[in-house]
Amino acid sequence: MLSSLLRSALVLAAVCCLTYAGSVITCEDWVQRLSCNHGVVSVLTVAYGRTDSQTCSKDKPPEELADTACSQAGALEAVANRCNGTKVCKVDKMIFGADPCRGTYKYIQTTYTCLPANHVVACELSTAELYCEQEKVIKVIAAFYGRNDRTTCVQGSPYREIEQVNCFSTTAASTVAESCNGQSRCTIYALNSNFGDPCPGTFKYLELAYTCECPF
Repeated sequence: MLSSLLRSALVLAAVCCLTYAGSVITCEDWVQRLSCNHGVVSVLTVAYGRTDSQTCSKDKPPEELADTACSQAGALEAVANRCNGTKVCKVDKMIFGADPCRGTYKYIQTTYTCLPANHVVACELSTAELYCEQEKVIKVIAAFYGRNDRTTCVQGSPYREIEQVNCFSTTAASTVAESCNGQSRCTIYALNSNFGDPCPGTFKYLELAYTCECPF
């Protein structure tokens, strides 16, 4: 429940803080990349499937483009859980699970904004330090625990420990929010005991975003 509320709050904040990044359409055989040079990713809308016969249609037979009423339920939640609060996020079709229309060539269409926020990354077995000055308190925007790429927290790790990049905890945001919201300083340990282990054998990291606000 709290995770859903966090996602709703993030979308509302995005509407108020219009640092707009844009819309990205990626054919299903490719990896979609969302990135923010300033601020963090806030996913607004996601569609996975096919709603017209023109998008991602090059060199495809007509029968793979005919179904234009194909949409995967839960697509927004899947991408928001993985990407909200990150600086760079990569998504492929594996994140959506079941195929909503077999035999149809699909695409991912995502709109997102970049929100101003404090951004912290902590490798597994280390700590993330959140801090607010001037009597302000922490408000967690989003949090990710798992692995989304092969470049973050990789030093000294063998390839087998960073190979899996479709790995994340669905409770990271609620866990960090419950521990840190309303405090001026907070330490979070990037441990499986706090977030669960979404991919045993993979060296993971905690990535989170937060703002500092005046207490009510």
